[in-house]
Amino acid sequence: MSEERTVFNSDRPDGRFLHIEGFMHEYLKDLRPVLEFDPNMKPEHFAGWQMLVAEKLRELLQFPEEIPEQPEPKMRWAEPRDGYELQKWEAYPEPMKVVTFLVLIPDGINADNPGAAVMCFPGSTHSKEFLAGEPEIVAWAPENKYPIRNQMARHYAEAGLVAVAVDHPDMGERTTNVFGISRYEWGIHAIWAGRNFEGISVFEKIVILDWLKQQDYVNRNRIAVSGHSLGAKPALHMGVVDPSIAAVVWNDFVSNWRQREVFTTLLRCHLGHYIPGMQQWFDYVDLMAAIAPRPFLITEGGRTPDIERIGKAWDITGRPQHYSVCYYPKYATSDKRPHDYDDLFEGITDDEYYEYANVDVDDHCFKENIAVPWLTKVLGVPGDGD
Repeated sequence: MSEERTVFNSDRPDGRFLHIEGFMHEYLKDLRPVLEFDPNMKPEHFAGWQMLVAEKLRELLQFPEEIPEQPEPKMRWAEPRDGYELQKWEAYPEPMKVVTFLVLIPDGINADNPGAAVMCFPGSTHSKEFLAGEPEIVAWAPENKYPIRNQMARHYAEAGLVAVAVDHPDMGERTTNVFGISRYEWGIHAIWAGRNFEGISVFEKIVILDWLKQQDYVNRNRIAVSGHSLGAKPALHMGVVDPSIAAVVWNDFVSNWRQREVFTTLLRCHLGHYIPGMQQWFDYVDLMAAIAPRPFLITEGGRTPDIERIGKAWDITGRPQHYSVCYYPKYATSDKRPHDYDDLFEGITDDEYYEYANVDVDDHCFKENIAVPWLTKVLGVPGDGD
């Protein structure tokens, strides 16, 4: 092991740490979440565990309580596109807030022929306009590395799904991009006020989901959620707290976040991932297991032991065929994954961790070639998914 690796070792005979970093590292190392998924769980105990996870997650997301009745969402405009109609709507999830979203309705989908639908959430720096293949409407929109592949909502709409594209709370037209207030600043203030980035994001999207269920052109029993990168997290959370969601697309890699923090020596993560108190109860991999037996897709692989452990939930619930995993092409087959079952070690760098987690950073994008045919098949949409 290189001398440059950061590893915490106590020089005291009692093993304690004087410096707080060593203490925090050991605390995380020894932490065992209360509601951690047990792959040896008896089938008769699964539903009870699943319910406890959903209840605790809803609590940790800190949704606002006792909101006075808000106006119904309103359509701002509708325009024809090639093969679908594009609509812009705005919703009012709570006092003093407006959330705009786009709806792509394929030709032929209407009240007489309701269709399946999918809510689409982008990566950390992109907008709903980009998801729909539309021009950006703000001057500060960043360049997209994959300008065609990441048009998630358009890909789904062209495949026959009603697609709803929603921004993150601070992207696209939802931020002024001035005053020096970044995601970190407002997110910290939210935590101080008893809210958090992820809870705010998920609550807004659930309000739009509830609206979507009431639309006469949508089959409310065939609504899925799909997220890329940062957007994968609200998709997962929504799937856990709302069992009516028919399927979840996780377009990202999979790994145990607490273990990653331990082995990469307290890696600083994106503020949007932090849900106060979450690790005391469960990790993202446990939340994924709580989706079973509904269809769940992982498009960019991850740590194989974590992937296999999550899959046990579908074995327990008797629907192993509903759990689907694809790795990055670079790691597509086991012979291309030399570190599948190698033990992680403390002080591993982030780049090394990606190798052990089978992550091809340069190929991180929405995998439309995987997600679209999978979801159309799962939701019973005629076409390429048949």
